[in-house]
Amino acid sequence: MAKWGEGDPRWIVEERPDATNVNNWHWTEKNAGPWSKDRLKELLTNLKIAQNGIDCKIIEVEKLEGDASANNRKGKLIFFYEWDIKLKWEGLLAGAADKIKGEVHIPNLSEENDISEVDITVTIKGSGDEAQRVKAFMHNVGRNEIRKQLKEYLRSLKEEYSKGLILPKKGEAQVKPDNVSTITSGFNKKVNMEPIVSNKNQPVGLKLDTKTIELSEKFQCRAQEFYDALTRIEMVTAFTQGHVKMEAEKGGKFVLFGGNISGEFRELVPGKKIVQYWRYKQWPDQHFSEVTFNIEEKEDHTLVQLRQELVPAGEVERTRDNWRRYYFDSIKRAFGFGTILTLLRRILTSGPMRFTILFFVKIFMHL
Repeated sequence: MAKWGEGDPRWIVEERPDATNVNNWHWTEKNAGPWSKDRLKELLTNLKIAQNGIDCKIIEVEKLEGDASANNRKGKLIFFYEWDIKLKWEGLLAGAADKIKGEVHIPNLSEENDISEVDITVTIKGSGDEAQRVKAFMHNVGRNEIRKQLKEYLRSLKEEYSKGLILPKKGEAQVKPDNVSTITSGFNKKVNMEPIVSNKNQPVGLKLDTKTIELSEKFQCRAQEFYDALTRIEMVTAFTQGHVKMEAEKGGKFVLFGGNISGEFRELVPGKKIVQYWRYKQWPDQHFSEVTFNIEEKEDHTLVQLRQELVPAGEVERTRDNWRRYYFDSIKRAFGFGTILTLLRRILTSGPMRFTILFFVKIFMHL
């Protein structure tokens, strides 16, 4: 081997200033793990998120496990990174005395997923209306700020580890970070839900006046039957009369009504409770409301109480009407949950009085 100006000029290594890895053909790798940990902690610790009288801050990077590397193969830069991150945060609602505390979990920050697709889960310690408002704020606004910091990590990773990894040939300029692209392996790629068209006229983070909707409705069915109507994909398809994408589990996504409605399941208690993050596609980009269905089975019906927080003020009446028209009324029509016949079927198939009641029904039908 020889450097420029040394040895036989016919040697191909003359085309490389370091006389190694001719034409960048061989695989070379740099460990970016330690640098990445420092950079992520720098970007996330003490991150402040404030808006509309709510002040939140990331106070600690509790967990940061994984690795990262920059690789050169045949003159192409390939970045691999996979991180499991847990953050501690605290928030304060204007006028409140006590701080709300919680966690943010980012289970799979990797090259297999675009930053917009990376799961970011927000949880709180405690309960009550104030805690839920702060939690919803962190979900709607806080996650966007965290994503910005993750994007900055990726930008600086490429900039820092593009230097010197691909060496120029004789007479070529040094490779610039702007010309580097990330190549992924294709493993662990999550199923991509169909994109939801959002209102781009209102920028993320703009102050938004929101209201709360409360509705109650009686259904002639068992509590579990109503729960199934919102969580079993074949039943949801029946009452929405369209293609449905749904993962009925905590953290599972759903897309309904041709993409007009999308969201995520946050809590599922069979036959009793469903909590969702829920949005209508015309709402401001990335803004989600929180919907809670409390399902209570009574003696002769099931009472469903719906509470929806953080609904844009201008959308309250339309949203209220659509719950009744496209959810409650459609469920009753599709499954007969609004008729006395359903109640009669329940009585006739359960309980010690079924034979007596059946006898009187037969007499009535022959009158």
